[in-house]
This record gives sequence, C-alpha cells and structure tokens, in this order.
Amino acid sequence: MENIEKTIRQIVEELKACQSSDGSWDFPFETGISTDAYMIILLRTLEINEEELIRELTKRLLSRQEKNGSWKLYHDEGEGNVTATVEAYYALLYSTYYAKSDPPMRAAKRFIVKNGGIQRSHMFTKIMLALTGQYKWPAFFPIPVEFILLPLSFPINFYDISVFGRANLAPIMILASKKYSKKTKRSPDLSDLFTSRQSDYYSEGELRKLKTMADYMEKAVKNIIGLPFQLRQMAIERTKQYMISHIEPDGTFYSYFSSTFLMIFALLSLGHRKDDPIILKAVDGLKRMRCTINGHTHMQYTTADVWNTSLISFALQNAGVPQSDPAIKKAGEYLLERQHYKFGDWAIHNRGVMPGGWGFSDINTFNPDVDDTTASLRAFAATAYTSPFRESWDRGMLWCLSMQNDDGGWPAFEKNIDKKIWSLLPIEGNKFLISDASSADLTGRTLEFLGNYTNLPKEHQIVKDGIKWLLSNQEKDGSWYGRWGICYIYGTWAAMTGLLAAGTSPEEKQIQEAVHWLKRIQNEDGGWGESCHSDQRNRYIPLRASNITQTSWALDSLIAAEKRPSREIKSGIHFLINKYDQWDWTDDYPVGQGMGGAFYIHYHSYRYIFPLICLGSYVNKYKMK
Repeated sequence: MENIEKTIRQIVEELKACQSSDGSWDFPFETGISTDAYMIILLRTLEINEEELIRELTKRLLSRQEKNGSWKLYHDEGEGNVTATVEAYYALLYSTYYAKSDPPMRAAKRFIVKNGGIQRSHMFTKIMLALTGQYKWPAFFPIPVEFILLPLSFPINFYDISVFGRANLAPIMILASKKYSKKTKRSPDLSDLFTSRQSDYYSEGELRKLKTMADYMEKAVKNIIGLPFQLRQMAIERTKQYMISHIEPDGTFYSYFSSTFLMIFALLSLGHRKDDPIILKAVDGLKRMRCTINGHTHMQYTTADVWNTSLISFALQNAGVPQSDPAIKKAGEYLLERQHYKFGDWAIHNRGVMPGGWGFSDINTFNPDVDDTTASLRAFAATAYTSPFRESWDRGMLWCLSMQNDDGGWPAFEKNIDKKIWSLLPIEGNKFLISDASSADLTGRTLEFLGNYTNLPKEHQIVKDGIKWLLSNQEKDGSWYGRWGICYIYGTWAAMTGLLAAGTSPEEKQIQEAVHWLKRIQNEDGGWGESCHSDQRNRYIPLRASNITQTSWALDSLIAAEKRPSREIKSGIHFLINKYDQWDWTDDYPVGQGMGGAFYIHYHSYRYIFPLICLGSYVNKYKMK
C-alpha cells in the first residue's frame, strides 16, 4: 500500500504542476500525421508562406517515418499505411523543402508503389487529392448536395447523419457538385504514384447502388420542392449557410481540423477569394491548435481541454485532493465557464430541452456531448448543491438525461441517429462517420455517473433502460465493444463500472463473464494491452504488450467487481506501479479512436488520469482490508 500511495502522490504533484493559469489542462490531442500534412498542403494552396511553421511540420513528418519509407497509424499496423504515406509524401513535396530524389522520398515512393499505389488511399484522402488537382473526382458522390433540401419529415434527411458526419460531408457535397480543384505553381506531380490507370472510387456493384440511391434522393427533392432547374444552386446555398452558421468564435467549422480544411476549399469553389476574412480567420483558428510534442510542432485535430480538465479534476479528488484545493477550485471555475448556453443541432432530435451540456474542446460553444457532460458534472459532484454550481448541475443533469436514445443507451452527440439504410452507402468508415448509435462506453459511463454521483433511484426507468441496453449488447466472450476507445477493454471497463454503479450485483452472470474475460486476457507481466486492429476485425486482438492506460481500465473494472484484491488485481497493480516511470513505445500507443482504420488518438493526459483513478479506487476500497 505504501508504494501505491507514493505513486498517487507523484501523479498528483505532476498534474498540479502542469495546470494552466485558466484552470484547465491542455495536454496534446495527438492524431498521427494527417493534420500536419494537410496543414502544409492548405498553406501552400492558399499561398500563405508561413515558412517557419511549414518547416517545423516537415521535421515532424520525417521524424515519424519508418525505416522502410512508410508512415504508420499505430505501432503494430504492419509494414505501414498507404494513406498516411501518400499524405506525408505529398506534403513534403509540396513544402518544396524536399525533392523526389531525396532518400526519404524515394523510400516513401517505393512503399506506395509496392503496396498498390495512390489508388489504395482512403476515400477521404482521394477527395483531398481531387480538390488539389492530383486525382479525378468520382462520377457520383454518395450524397448529392440536393440531399440537404429534404425536409425533416422525409424518411432520410441531412440531420439523420451524425454531427461529425455532417461537418465533414457538407463541404464535400459542395466540392463534389462542382468537381472543384485548385493547383498552384508549387503543386508537385504525383502521377508517378499511380500503378495503373486511375480507377473510380467504387466497384461496379457499389456504383450501381450509389447511382440508384442518388437518383432516388434527387427525384425526391424535385418532387417535394418542385424547382428542378434551381435545385442545385438552392442546395449549394443552403449547404453554405449550414457551414457559416456553425463556425465557432475562433473561425473553425465545428472546431474540427478536417471540416475546417474542407470548408475553406468549399468557399474557394464558391468564388471566395483566398484572402477572404472568413478563410483567413479559419486558418488562424487551425494554427491556434498547434502544440509541441517531443520538440516537434503538431497540428491537433481539435483541442481536448474540457475533457482533460474534467477527468483530471475528478481523478485528483478521487485520490484524496480536497474540493478546497486551489487546483480543484480553478478547474471548477474553468468548467463552469465552458458550459453551453446555445442551442445546437442536437436540439433537432431533442426538442423542448434547454442547453446545458459541455463540449470536448476549449472552443466548443454549441456542440456538446454526453461524455464531456457527465465528466464535467462528475468533477464537481461533491459541491453540486452549493453556489455557484447548483444551477449548472441542474441544467447539465436535465440535458444528460434527455439525451438517452429510444433503445435505452446513450449516444455521443445526438439522440436516435442510427438509421440502418446508411450502411448501404459506399463510404469508407461509414459506420464511424454516419452513425451516432448507442454505445457501451457512453452508456456505461453515464450509468456510472448516475449511480455513483446522483440521487436518481436505481429503480428509475432511465436507469433500468440503460442497464437493459448494456446487458443485451454484451459480446459472447463476456466483453463489450467501446466506440471511442480501443476497444473491447475500453467498452468492458465502461459497461462493468456502469452496471455495478447502477445496482447490478457483482455476482450477476454477465458481470462474472466480463470478469473472467478480463482475467483471461491479462498478460504475464500483470498488465493488459489491446491492438487497434480490434476495431477493424470486430473482435479482441491482443497488443502483445501491456500499456498503463488499458491496464488501468481493466484494473478499475476488477476493483469495482471484487470485494477483495484478487491475484490478478495485485499483479496488475504491481505492473502499474513499476511501469509508471518506465517509458517505451506503448506509452505513445493510441488508445482512442475517431474512425476505425483511419483516425486514432493518443491522449497525452491518459497516462496520468487513469492510473490515478485506478490507484485511488484501489486505496478507497481496499485500504482497511
């Protein structure tokens, strides 16, 4: 116990030392190299000659290149990732600081050609290549721009797509309708990356389905609106207004890098000058997302300040830091200021509910999510009924409860966004982009919050429906799949802690199945580790190494389920304490995901947060045993 408490004190001191002056924690939100590459491409396309930034980004790109010339999304991906390598290769050439004859570039080209050429890139990379003149636009885009005109009463409409999907698809719908592309005098020639004649984005079968669906949407719009000759312009204007009305105060579109990047090109396609104030402010917003990782500049996809701050505040309190501590008080003040007062798209499917949630990033003002809301509420639960937290608590609670899906689970951003027809669309990453279905991680964490930190009765129908959803969505092996993390360990942790907090007995058959599953996959060193391959193969794939974040999730689950520290718990705690100060590649392994197979997240805060929560829970439960 002495070593445990020593490690707790160490983590607490480290976290207090790096709190920002405004009360937040701004640990990097690292998402590979795509945003770095896209920033170079954007600056060169707009002919904004920020040479220092461009040089810094090229250095980071090269620092991440593998010996065989490739770039990877995660350590155990295999030889490399064609999409990431194409993006890095393109950006380095466009920077003009590197030539095709340079050894790193020759190695990258060999890898791309060897593995199928530029045609093997992800669909969204092909779109970026098309709008910068390196790839042909497809004959049909899966969702025509006229789709935005369909009314909410129509069986499928624009707002049946997840908010993350809408943010990225809206500008693409404009760009695809215009087949827009823009080259500059510095644009490199990537034609030598094609290993054969450019193929379409889709197979012949997919193309037939796509044309049928696109024709159906277009006819539906014409029949409803009745203006066949003006439809396209009307749709483009409506889509433009959607983008403009969802710009955050910092100029970014929904505070996402990818959607802002695409919005800039969409505005260019509509005749906006490259020095238009809207475009320049958007670029400045993106530049403010830069951070430094291991001495290199990285463009974050978004910031994670609210998420980091709410989790860290709770972790500190769970470890014994009192609410009166200056770090906790400053964090609480920061979180209060970030609660939302604006209506967002979430209100379309959740009418009659006032704003009250929290968003993920420092700059979110209208796009709250359930996870950040419960995390923020959990962070000041101990002072919820005191001023100035009471009003915020009530608004946040009402918003959170209202977001429960009809099936009993909770989504991330918007309720009841899970129409199965979208699975027919030939879009890579479709299920991650289009749907915002109930998930074990969101549902489990919401139940854990409701069960441990509110007075909501365990017999309440909201709780019962959440439990029912979780129990009916358990995997056959006893695990649960987590949508926003990697993957089955993550989902199982959230589901188990949620069910137990909501009143499910630890002896319940399905809890015991989860306990046995976690114990079966424990590594010999006492830790746990899961590969990013899991989300693509739809089953648990071991990492063949342990990392402290996933170990903490597994341990926290077992601690919640077992009255006394089992052999597996003791072994895991031993690993956690010994590993905490020993850095290796597993500490940089992404354990979060936005889009399986394409977009993974390394949260730099997690190596502090989850070991601290886990160790704090261990001490709180077992100290007297």
